[in-house]
Amino acid sequence: MKALTKTDFKFEGQKSVYHGKVRDVYFIDDLVVMVATDRISAFDVILPKGIPYKGQVLNQIAAKFLDSTKDICPNWKLATPDEMVTVGLNCEGFRVEMIIRSILTGSAWREYKKGCRKLCGVKLPDGMKENERFPEPIITPTTKADEGHDMNISKEEIIKQGLVSPEDYEIIENYTRRLFARGQEIAAKQGLILVDTKYEFGKRDGKIYLIDEIHTPDSSRYFYADGYEDKLAKGEPQRQLSKEFVRQWLIDHDFMNEPGQKMPEITDEYAESVSERYIELYEHITGEKFNKAAESDDIAKRIEKNVTNYLKELKK
Repeated sequence: MKALTKTDFKFEGQKSVYHGKVRDVYFIDDLVVMVATDRISAFDVILPKGIPYKGQVLNQIAAKFLDSTKDICPNWKLATPDEMVTVGLNCEGFRVEMIIRSILTGSAWREYKKGCRKLCGVKLPDGMKENERFPEPIITPTTKADEGHDMNISKEEIIKQGLVSPEDYEIIENYTRRLFARGQEIAAKQGLILVDTKYEFGKRDGKIYLIDEIHTPDSSRYFYADGYEDKLAKGEPQRQLSKEFVRQWLIDHDFMNEPGQKMPEITDEYAESVSERYIELYEHITGEKFNKAAESDDIAKRIEKNVTNYLKELKK
């Protein structure tokens, strides 16, 4: 099974390129060409083996939800010329990520279990159980780090540090809550609970846009609605659709990217099983069958051809 883990394109008009943990972003004139590679990251480290079709899954889920939320706020997407590529408007991104949570789980639960009762300036009720719903969704932003760990930060600190103006923060907070409510509605129709997610916003010509991905299993956590209450009452782990299963596999193999820990071997069999889980995620989240991109000996060459053709068409 082939996987795309590296790109090095030289498109006409290309000004620069940014290689993220998962996406490679090419800046061309005033456009962004975002390639969702098959890389996978957890605990802020890129795993040594790619996951076939993961990039296609992420790109197509994000494209679908960008289209289904554009009535709430404008977004950067213009087109998807390849199964693994979105082309959109180049916006200046805010240096924060807006994380919104409806249930106490994941890293928030890990902090809560240690005695934390205030997360990013938000007070948490005493006596909560793992996977219990918050009285209402809470926003727990992080700084956006180019390398290493993103850091929790409060709304007050964001404004104090000048990362986002008070006026802009009010807008992106409002967008965050409305996008999340829409995401929860869509998830509920698929028998899922959108537990938590992150949004990134940017500005262009004075206007705020939603940028990057939305409601993908890399940026979001989903629980199956069926059995949620029963499992919560019994204190059992929830059935979930997210990247958390990869994090848990790493934890089970004594890896959380802490000093002295060694990355476990990612076998072809494990990579294939993760690929199958991502395809399952796609079909459950979208309610549509996943159509694998045509087998290609050279995925990068296919992408280069499709993007080049799209950019040529734009100039006509």
